[in-house]
Amino acid sequence: MMKWITLCLSLLLCGAAVHAQQSFLENQKLFPKVGEAYRAKEDALKKEFEKKGLTYPAKYIYLRSFKLDSELEIWVKNNIADTFRLFKSYKVCNLSGKMGPKRREGDLQVPEGFYYINDFNPNSNYHLSLGINYPNYSDRILSDPKRPGNEIYIHGSCLTIGCIPLSDNFIDEVYILAVNAKNAGQDFIPVHVYPVRFSNLGSAGYLMNVCNNDCEGLFWDNLRTAYMYFEKHHRIPVVLTDDKGQYIM
Repeated sequence: MMKWITLCLSLLLCGAAVHAQQSFLENQKLFPKVGEAYRAKEDALKKEFEKKGLTYPAKYIYLRSFKLDSELEIWVKNNIADTFRLFKSYKVCNLSGKMGPKRREGDLQVPEGFYYINDFNPNSNYHLSLGINYPNYSDRILSDPKRPGNEIYIHGSCLTIGCIPLSDNFIDEVYILAVNAKNAGQDFIPVHVYPVRFSNLGSAGYLMNVCNNDCEGLFWDNLRTAYMYFEKHHRIPVVLTDDKGQYIM
């Protein structure tokens, strides 16, 4: 009898372990918009990955967004030691605010800096949405201490007040890639938001031309350092924040 009970418990534990490994992906698919996104998009994503010599699904992804170019890039890899490869660039279909970081609630600004995805919302009012962890440690030091703002998302519906909006068609793909990476064990999916591509001299020059008395010169220099590191190495830079809220590498 004891052997039978032990065997049953072992089978239950094994089943629970398998379920735990698959639970995030499978639970997400239970939501109607996520399930429909997978049915409509997954085959096409697999073919795009294959065409580009990439393995689907990607176990690690990295997102970069550029305000001036209105683009969101998705970089992927499947082994921790590998360098990232660009999978696709998506058009950001709307933009609020101007160049420069978000510093208070209601300023219409899209944040700039170094973040990660901290929320998957399959029931978003904006089709599907991925939250980023604004305000981060730097933002909490440099922004309005009482009302820095919050609830910044990459989402669908092509509407925005300080977020990063995509078409529903595009957010379906980005959401699927993020769910797959999360399910594979990537707990921190980095999202870096830049004002411009600093390697583009025209864009960098434009950024300095819009400088005024509130110019974020030092802040942008620090963003540029991290941007150039990734451009050279295709690895995520290790970025820290000092006690003044400035990013340091």
